[in-house]
Amino acid sequence: MKKRDLTIIAMSLLLVASSCEKEKENDLLVPEASVENVEQEKLQITDEVTSVFKNNYYNVNEIDVIDFMLPDGSMEERFQLENDILFSAEQFKSLSEIDIKSAKNYHTTNLVSPRTLTIIGYTGGQNALSTKEQTALQYAVSNYNALNLSIRFTLTFGTSYDDKDMVVYLNPSESGAGGSAGFPSNGNPNKFVQIYGLSNYDVNVIEHVITHEIGHSVGFRHTDWFSRQSCGQNTNEGTAGVGAIPVPGTPSAYDPTSIMLACFSSNEDGEFNNNDITALNYLY
Repeated sequence: MKKRDLTIIAMSLLLVASSCEKEKENDLLVPEASVENVEQEKLQITDEVTSVFKNNYYNVNEIDVIDFMLPDGSMEERFQLENDILFSAEQFKSLSEIDIKSAKNYHTTNLVSPRTLTIIGYTGGQNALSTKEQTALQYAVSNYNALNLSIRFTLTFGTSYDDKDMVVYLNPSESGAGGSAGFPSNGNPNKFVQIYGLSNYDVNVIEHVITHEIGHSVGFRHTDWFSRQSCGQNTNEGTAGVGAIPVPGTPSAYDPTSIMLACFSSNEDGEFNNNDITALNYLY
């Protein structure tokens, strides 16, 4: 069974940022740093940048600067870490260090304000979702709405995404299989959710990937961010992982069926497990 890194709900909430699913490994520690002087024009991976991510409990063994494709085909530079989490320069600058109380619950104050969110499945040109991917998006949205949370989604399909809260689209240029997304900021969800390389997977696996990425977009981190065990790794971050204490009512140990695991397999069913539901209800 082949696994890939995914961009999902480790029922550990996240910080302001962006994420994407793919195969990789990363580790994490905790030093001091500031977020000043990060170039807008050209992102660079410096010791300062690495330290900021460490302070915010991200796995930093591999950090890249990538070109992130938007629905119109244009590109933006972003930091990528945990193989599926993306940060623009602006999002990086907005990162604030987690306070201990927030870290213990896997989440920060960067949540989405309660309301109905508009989400559009993109249908234009090379970035259009296939019929199967559109069906998977419908399933994912239905799963969230079935929980009667304080946030709900209204789903449409088309190409006019500027006024929408979130747009889900295909990136035909990305290698591998998975997705990418960002984290909420200023009470708003991450806007851009991309998927890629999923045409050979069944609709349930695609549903899983989209659900995972929407999870990041409303504030959830990878459930196994501290070990990446779902990716075949088992890095123990020890006392550096203050943020590894879960949302109340969810396990602190590895949760093998969470939809927010860092990597996914070809036999996913696309559904939340009970711990995912507990975490969603706790936050929303």
